[in-house]
Amino acid sequence: MSPQTLFLGAALTVPLVLMAGPATAASSGADVRTDVRADVRSAAECPSGGSLCLYSGTSFAGERFTVASAGSGGVCVSLVDHGWGQRAHSAINTHSSNAAMFQSDDCLGQPYALPGNSSLGDFGSFTPQSVWVPAG
Repeated sequence: MSPQTLFLGAALTVPLVLMAGPATAASSGADVRTDVRADVRSAAECPSGGSLCLYSGTSFAGERFTVASAGSGGVCVSLVDHGWGQRAHSAINTHSSNAAMFQSDDCLGQPYALPGNSSLGDFGSFTPQSVWVPAG
């Protein structure tokens, strides 16, 4: 499977709202970058400096879905809209600020925080449907 990259620019505010969910990112003009790669087995392959990498397996195994806010504000990203609902089981946050995962598709409800510069190798029974990533 070849890498797929989706870039949403500030000029594409409407698609950002439709694809990334109802976050303040749309009103702030924030960009979202997502990147899906198959069969990534190394946690070292998560881009440094401002990315949230979600993995389909525990211990950072399986496919990787990378999310980053390229604008000046944080952004909510629907994992469901990107085919990742119920799929993420481990994560690495290379940003210096906290990221948050939610069981809802719209970053509402109780967040599951992932501190900056940290990782979590197994979510247990938690299944994120959306994530909030801080500004890059």
